[in-house]
Amino acid sequence: MNQEDKFKNVISHAKEYGFVFQSSEIYDGLSAVYDYGQLGSELKNNIKQYWWKSMVQMHENIVGIDAAIFMHPTTWKASGHVDAFSDPLIDNKDSKKRYRADVLIEDHIAKIEAKVAKEVNKAAGRFGESFDEAMFKQTNPRVSAYIEKIQGIEARMKSCLEADDLVGIKQLIEDEEIVDPVGGSRNWTDVRQFNLMFSTEMGSVAEGANKVYLRPETAQGIFVNYLSVQKSGRMKIPFGIAQIGKAFRNEIVARQFIFRMREFEQMEMQFFVKPGTEMEWYESWKKERMAWHLSLGIPASEYRFHDHIKLAHYANAAADIEFNFPFGFKELEGIHSRTDFDLKQHEAHSGKKLQYFDPESNESYVPYVVETSIGLDRMFLATICHALQEEKLEDGSERTVLKLPAILAPYKIAVLPLLKRDGLPEKAREILGDLMQDFMCQYDEKDAIGRRYRRQDAIGTPYAITVDHQTLEDNTVTIRDRDDLKQERISIDEIRRIVQSRLKVNQ
Repeated sequence: MNQEDKFKNVISHAKEYGFVFQSSEIYDGLSAVYDYGQLGSELKNNIKQYWWKSMVQMHENIVGIDAAIFMHPTTWKASGHVDAFSDPLIDNKDSKKRYRADVLIEDHIAKIEAKVAKEVNKAAGRFGESFDEAMFKQTNPRVSAYIEKIQGIEARMKSCLEADDLVGIKQLIEDEEIVDPVGGSRNWTDVRQFNLMFSTEMGSVAEGANKVYLRPETAQGIFVNYLSVQKSGRMKIPFGIAQIGKAFRNEIVARQFIFRMREFEQMEMQFFVKPGTEMEWYESWKKERMAWHLSLGIPASEYRFHDHIKLAHYANAAADIEFNFPFGFKELEGIHSRTDFDLKQHEAHSGKKLQYFDPESNESYVPYVVETSIGLDRMFLATICHALQEEKLEDGSERTVLKLPAILAPYKIAVLPLLKRDGLPEKAREILGDLMQDFMCQYDEKDAIGRRYRRQDAIGTPYAITVDHQTLEDNTVTIRDRDDLKQERISIDEIRRIVQSRLKVNQ
């Protein structure tokens, strides 16, 4: 199965089993807006809880807040969003499709990177364990030419983006003969900037209304509350403030299912540090955030770091953790050294001091900030993409299985009576009632037991408890593992302990 077909399967599976629906679908939907269904909302909440526990509960110097979506409009003037929060857009005159110009170039680079990877894989197969990848890249003429080409394109793009040279960006697209992904045409319009913020009005009458914005990021809610949290919590530098919340961007080029949406959710933490120590903390948080992703059991080969070609106006260092989606490596989480830009901007625009008095050095200063920001919806998509698998079993049959990390699975246990008679449903519901106190459980008595197992496999339930006639005799049940299909006989009293022990993850 090619990657495009795999992604189509992910989208169709998400809808069929109640993970994600098109918003307002009965009215033909709303573009780039999605609703999370009964299983999707559970998976999403589990990701939130896993992140919150790791980020807040397991760090004594990090606390959480929940800032409002609406903020004073001067907030966005101070942050630079009013003047600089825009994307370079380009249209294809033949297909009438609109694209982000920088993404078109990045996708072109990704195609060249794929050629490099193909050559490396072929060589690795030929030379086996003696293969030296770094040496091969340096000495193979074709590969070194590809790498040199990538570096040249990246350098030109960085120069153009930093200088806001829209003509230069279009020229780069033309020089590289980048075609429209839909129609293959190279008939492009000029590149222009488009501001991404949604605006609305706040006030009792239209004449007296004030223009306000739906927040395009959650970070500013942390910055404007920095001093209140620091003082009320008696926080000492270094410390962090975490938040999970909605953000809104008027993405003109929104595609790839829930990867890029107009209404999305972020999980962010801003870590306040002493000036001069920010790069040490930046490297530390890069390692810690990668370790968090790997703790879920997804192989390290599916992730990579990517340093930003163009730094944002507030940053002195920035890198993305990229995930290998079916449509290529794309940003999943950003780690940024934001310097003291945000707090100083809010000082200047509000007239309020946002300094920290350091009792150890006996000095006051505006802290520097290291940010970690992960897209919750993208994390959801990455998890589903990796988990959805088609397997051929030993008996020749096939199954669709969603191998979600057990800690994230919407339902942890399915309780299944073998038959709908002989007192088995009553006993199964008794067990269900006890387990529901600690786990999300699902009861299912319809169809043959094999078909019920397949349904639970498809929604990612890690453990199935089967109640049969022996259960009535000796109070034991069969527990089935979703991943290895092993079944073992255990006492009903042991179900809770066994499942809890298997749900533990090293964070």
